[in-house]
Amino acid sequence: MHNATHERVAAIRQWLVQHNIDALLVPHEDEYLGEYVPAHNERLHWLTGFTGSAGAAVITQEKAAIFVDGRYTVQVTKQVPAELFEYRHLIEEPALDWLKANLPRGASVAINPRMHNATWLSNAQSKLADVLQLKILEENPIDQLWHDRPAPIVSDVRLMPAEAVGQSCASKREEIAQLVNQSGADSAVITALDSICWLLNVRGLDVSRLPVLLSHAILHHDGSVEYFLDPARLPSEFAAHVGQGVTVYHPEQLADRLQALSGKKVLVDPATSNAWFKLVLQNAGAEVISAADPCLMPKAAKNAVEIAGMKACHVRDGVAMSMFLCWLDAEVAAGHLHDEATLADKLEAIRREDPTLKDLSFDTISAAGSNAAMCHYNHENQPKPGQLQMDTLYLVDSGGQYLDGTTDITRTIAIGNPSAEMIKQFTLALKGHIGVASARFPKGTRGYQIDTLARQHLWAEGFDYDHGTGHGVGHFLSVHEGPASISKRQIDVPLVAGMVLSNEPGYYRADAFGIRIENLELVVEQPTQGDFPVLAFESLTRCPIDKRNINVDMLTDAELNWLNDYHQKVWHALSSLVDSDVKAWLSAATQPLVRN
Repeated sequence: MHNATHERVAAIRQWLVQHNIDALLVPHEDEYLGEYVPAHNERLHWLTGFTGSAGAAVITQEKAAIFVDGRYTVQVTKQVPAELFEYRHLIEEPALDWLKANLPRGASVAINPRMHNATWLSNAQSKLADVLQLKILEENPIDQLWHDRPAPIVSDVRLMPAEAVGQSCASKREEIAQLVNQSGADSAVITALDSICWLLNVRGLDVSRLPVLLSHAILHHDGSVEYFLDPARLPSEFAAHVGQGVTVYHPEQLADRLQALSGKKVLVDPATSNAWFKLVLQNAGAEVISAADPCLMPKAAKNAVEIAGMKACHVRDGVAMSMFLCWLDAEVAAGHLHDEATLADKLEAIRREDPTLKDLSFDTISAAGSNAAMCHYNHENQPKPGQLQMDTLYLVDSGGQYLDGTTDITRTIAIGNPSAEMIKQFTLALKGHIGVASARFPKGTRGYQIDTLARQHLWAEGFDYDHGTGHGVGHFLSVHEGPASISKRQIDVPLVAGMVLSNEPGYYRADAFGIRIENLELVVEQPTQGDFPVLAFESLTRCPIDKRNINVDMLTDAELNWLNDYHQKVWHALSSLVDSDVKAWLSAATQPLVRN
């Protein structure tokens, strides 16, 4: 692989010389700016050999650097040749800072505007002003040099009937068009893949782990939509499915249709759309209104049909998890200490027994012992997977994309006898989890106001965890859905009834162990005797929390009651759906925990 990397860097340098450009910036993102990048768009991997999910590279005529965050500092040294690339920290020394330090004043830096959002481009232009020239490319040189590029996955287009999603496409288009009108725009460019699929009630499998179609859409103030997807892919029932007012164009016609918006006010989300859209619209004489994707809030607030689907798939997912955890306990008891890959494959095989499962919702995090201290660990990026060892913890974070919903669950499992320190830290994280799960809060509350509930018990002992407490989850869509979250970041989005968010406090001790306890929570209205209703969380996940990791003396009566009540809900939901062996395991796992 390293030989190929040498050749590819040399080819880019030759391109730089031919075009009289001093540097090329290559981000991990593709033109859709989604969390997951399909194989045919993994340009950073093609150039450098790096397989991580975040990063960037810079190639100059003499030097090169790759920028990764703390998750990938070890991995990058194994995958990217040190004789070619300097290793840099993405946050501590961003690529633009490195370029300013390593290029002479007035040097040119080429970027493809499709690989960056509009906010990034405007920041870059101001950051490099009077120091370096930013050269906006029409074509991506990697696309010209990538001769063995994999073909895009062309998946079947799945039409989601209104009875499966709760609202017709025509009704959604009318609703979103009203929001576009309220913003003062004539049209909105919709670029987030999950927003487009939600709006048109379609799904696909063009991207691994994300049930979407690689497409774009323009929604007009009258509710009509221009949809950019190869028409040959669409089933004959598509026109009847979406209703009148949806015109399908080949993706090659996108630029022409954007230019046709000359003189119009066009809403574009600067966070989710790539900068190319804004540049094309401005050059065409359109007025760009920078505002949030109008689909985000309606998509996040699930309707009754979506909520019913989410509840149903979480029961089936809980059956799969319980089958896996029952098997795991039996294997450990028999002295069979498997490796992380075997465990992840076993869990996936059990989930795939459900015919409604269409994909996993993300790559399973299967982390034994000290590997779990890396909160985004991936055993596939290691020279060899880690192995279970007695008297440690095993962390498994996994989920499924089902026809009726999306799941995401983390359980931390005792392998043998965990230490007193492991039990203490698990219990502190559990107290935070329960604090969020039992929260009551007024309408208008933001996620960052709830985040403290998850961390307070860890903070009191001088501990914390370096990730958010919760992210939104879609309905058979993205497992990481905006715009709401629960984290320290002060995101100004209220939690509203119907949203589904994860609740996943944890604790990570480097080179020792890692803990995370994750359920998905539905935001619901809670009747009160006071002057106004409040919101609360209803746990959707149905799977036992490992009682072997809990110090019951650290729990208050209210926390203990919550745990026992949760386990009773798990038992009632799953016990009639599993075989006798799993039922016996489930009975023991959900027995009430009592004080000594």
